[in-house]
Amino acid sequence: MKKLTEHQIVSMLKKAEASIPVKELCRKYGMGNSTFYKWRDKFGGMETSDF
Repeated sequence: MKKLTEHQIVSMLKKAEASIPVKELCRKYGMGNSTFYKWRDKFGGMETSDF
């Protein structure tokens, strides 16, 4: 898996909020579900403009 920037992570989390299944996002970005949920805990609620 390539390293994602904080901007990319927040953008991906926004896609999940827009009803794209977590499983689909994890497959697309090449990561496990646990990584997604860790990132959601850390970056959830942030906007890309926060960086």
